[in-house]
Amino acid sequence: MLHALHQLSTRRFETPEILKRLASSSRQLAELKGVAATIPNQGILINTLGMQEAKDSSEIENIVTTHDELFRDEARPDGAASAAAKEVLRYRQALQVGYEQVRSTGLLTVRNIVDIQMALERNQAGFRKLPGTTLQDAAGRVVYTPPQDVAEIERLMRDLERFINEETLFDADPLIKMALVHHQFESIHPFYDGNGRTGRILNVLYLVKSGLLDIPVLYLSQHIVRTKSRYYELLQAVREHDAWEDWVLYMLEAVETTARQAVITIGAIRSALMDYKHRIRSAHKFYSQDLINNLFTHPYTKIEFVQADLGVSRLTATKYLDALAAAGFVDKLRVGRSNYFINVALQRILVGLPEGGKGP
Repeated sequence: MLHALHQLSTRRFETPEILKRLASSSRQLAELKGVAATIPNQGILINTLGMQEAKDSSEIENIVTTHDELFRDEARPDGAASAAAKEVLRYRQALQVGYEQVRSTGLLTVRNIVDIQMALERNQAGFRKLPGTTLQDAAGRVVYTPPQDVAEIERLMRDLERFINEETLFDADPLIKMALVHHQFESIHPFYDGNGRTGRILNVLYLVKSGLLDIPVLYLSQHIVRTKSRYYELLQAVREHDAWEDWVLYMLEAVETTARQAVITIGAIRSALMDYKHRIRSAHKFYSQDLINNLFTHPYTKIEFVQADLGVSRLTATKYLDALAAAGFVDKLRVGRSNYFINVALQRILVGLPEGGKGP
């Protein structure tokens, strides 16, 4: 039976090992917050890193796609994306829904969580009302049965909402609370579908709500993908053996590792952005900050995107992009009747290629 999180003793999380890991995770997260603030147009990071998180989080649920497919499908006006790409793009949209609500109210409520899941699944089913939901291992064995009664689910979610938003209810560091919130949500398993992805969105939104980040740029899914068996092991160890300390250590490690990598990625994006800015400005009279923003917000940009962002005609937008392609800033790709212009430097960063490598 699940109990409200505030019934846990905060002293359990004051062990030397946890406090040491908490200090290093907090430092790394603070560095990430500062580095993210050096990108003037925050939409660039929200868009590009949000897409990376959507891809990795969906991969945990065996929804697999590629960066190439994602960014190309994002630019398609006809919405002709693969089923997997559509799922991933919905994840990013759900993240945006949650972020805007948290930024607007400073709260992370049950209503917000339901809205996030609705954006993910494109339905209004809400909390589970029918019994029968179980969680199984890879061999099909039932390892955990979450609450079955809708009244209990609603009660536990109300308790979770209080734990998230009432700071005096549980006097612990927000990173520790984030770990507890994630586990509790996944154990309540309140929805018929989308619980894993919704829970991973809650991680970063809780950090924004707590002021540890200004924008959602810390995404733990990549770490979870790499340590998937350990993740599920520790989730279950809490349920069976009350092993909260091991779970918290795992999540703090995930924060530190992911924040460190995000600092490197953002630094690379900033360097590429400044390089493009200086070289385009020195060689092309049509340079503008709006053009740079377009190229780094849309790794696969289109003539229509440049028209809208720069307020120019289709002919002018075409001339700009063709000139950038000739100069090597973008690769021109023809798919069907559409032309895509791929930001070479940004694509290399996002797929983790070395300098001089080729994209997909």
